[in-house]
Amino acid sequence: MRVEPPVPPDALAAIRDALSAAGATRVDAPILQPLNLLLDLAGEAMRARLFVVQAEGGEEACLRPDFTVAVARQHIEGAGVAGRYIYEGPAFRSQPEGDRPEEFVQLGVELFAPRGGSSVEPDAEIASLAWRAALAGGRQDLTLWLGDVGLFAAFIAALGLPEALAARLQRVAGRPRLLNAELARVGEPATAASGGQLAALLSGLSQAQAAVMLEEVWALAGVEPVGGRGPGEIAARLVRRAEAAAAPALTEAQAAAIRAFMAISDTPAAGLRAVRALSGKAPAIDAALAAWDRRLSLLAEIPADRMRFAPALGHAFDYYDGLTFEVRSTALGDDRPVSSGGRYDGLLARLGGAVDARAVGCVVRPWRAFSGGEA
Repeated sequence: MRVEPPVPPDALAAIRDALSAAGATRVDAPILQPLNLLLDLAGEAMRARLFVVQAEGGEEACLRPDFTVAVARQHIEGAGVAGRYIYEGPAFRSQPEGDRPEEFVQLGVELFAPRGGSSVEPDAEIASLAWRAALAGGRQDLTLWLGDVGLFAAFIAALGLPEALAARLQRVAGRPRLLNAELARVGEPATAASGGQLAALLSGLSQAQAAVMLEEVWALAGVEPVGGRGPGEIAARLVRRAEAAAAPALTEAQAAAIRAFMAISDTPAAGLRAVRALSGKAPAIDAALAAWDRRLSLLAEIPADRMRFAPALGHAFDYYDGLTFEVRSTALGDDRPVSSGGRYDGLLARLGGAVDARAVGCVVRPWRAFSGGEA
């Protein structure tokens, strides 16, 4: 395993100090994380990037690819509603191609709060922390890129699409590869349910009912499932695929509007004007753009010429459902952010926590932030 070089103590201390302004409690998190959970959040394509381990007869696990899910799980297990946590430690991602480090250090902050009030202030706080920490490493070529998965959902709602199609698009909002696949279906007629009669039988059932039926089918067929996924997870995926295949495709005009939205990449002021021009008047869009005006006013410490707005900006994990951001270095390029993060309110419920909770966080890669580091 290729290990990232250490950052000089003074540079690492400066990055730590920038994040310590959050006034957060220091935590650690288990290095081993449940594999199935991570795959559900990122898709099977992420498996190739994970270091998978399995004890004889046990469930598959993986070395933590980052801290966000691990810290969120700990927060939920502690039965807390509000919490502010800071962490530092190694994360692990396989790099089948190239020579990038596979074990690397992450520092980060995660903020949890009960739902209620505005999310704008904590959004701005966490983005500011990420910017200051990245800047503390000494690089002078940094830019803060801002996006918003929630704004995409509001934009989709404004298009007046059929319910099944709108839900499908919103699920892949932060994952450009899957979204592009949906755009490629333009003009196609709805198809028969993916998975044939089995998917049709499961469609319309609750997840619990679908799981029971799937287990009965397995028993009748003498099938022994492998790979650790339960019947509920498999049934839910079959039903989603069947519903997606049966949903009508986008029209050319609708696809063109979505492509134009995804292509926005400009200063925040110009980018928000472009969103308005594409969306027209819609209450959800009005509210989202007003929130962005406030968010940007709170980010006034960051020079306007060092910010870009690309509302379709997404991350590898699809649990982000609001603000997304990356601090990028010109020298490192778009695919190696110095810092990244965003809002992931819905993740807490998916992990078994409160449905009325809010969460936002950031992670910094100190070896990338350090001016004498990754090149």
